[in-house]
Amino acid sequence: MGERPEGGIADGAVVVRAGLVLLVGPPASGKSTFVQALIAGGRVDEDAVVSSDEIRAELFGTSSAEAHTDAADARIFGERDRRIATRLAGGRTAVAESTNVTPRARARLIAIARRFDAPVTVLRFAPALDVLLEQHAGRGRTDVTTADVHAAAAVMARHAGTDQLRSEGAHAVHDVPGRRQGATPAEAAARFCFT
Repeated sequence: MGERPEGGIADGAVVVRAGLVLLVGPPASGKSTFVQALIAGGRVDEDAVVSSDEIRAELFGTSSAEAHTDAADARIFGERDRRIATRLAGGRTAVAESTNVTPRARARLIAIARRFDAPVTVLRFAPALDVLLEQHAGRGRTDVTTADVHAAAAVMARHAGTDQLRSEGAHAVHDVPGRRQGATPAEAAARFCFT
């Protein structure tokens, strides 16, 4: 399966160039559901998605206290960076699926893209706080608290505007529509085409 939908590029689709695709959004903002819709729609290969949550589960399982230590984070993000670098070195798209709401988190990934002269596209997930909290409540995750969601949303509001993202090195920044715009994850995914 390629990284283009069958039949080519849909009219009005946002074309995302091969390179690093940074998903930026608080927990529960819809990043994982969007990515699943991209894969289901044949827009990206499953291997293109590099998820820190999935790497954490691969390395430590789903309920290990050891999985949430500084040493574990270093190992997880080191592995994430290695996988992203491997894809970019081969001229392929790498979708970095983690919150990436802080400039520091993005700088680490953008530095990898620069090593391979790969363009950086940011896809922003910024639902209203009430929608975000409702989505969080429906997830049933115990490793992320409501306070964590509030904090990440506040950081994103301060540090992930379009102008700042461009100043950090993003070549393109696109907002991903969600529930507030009346878009399902599948409809949102259909608006993007990966070359």
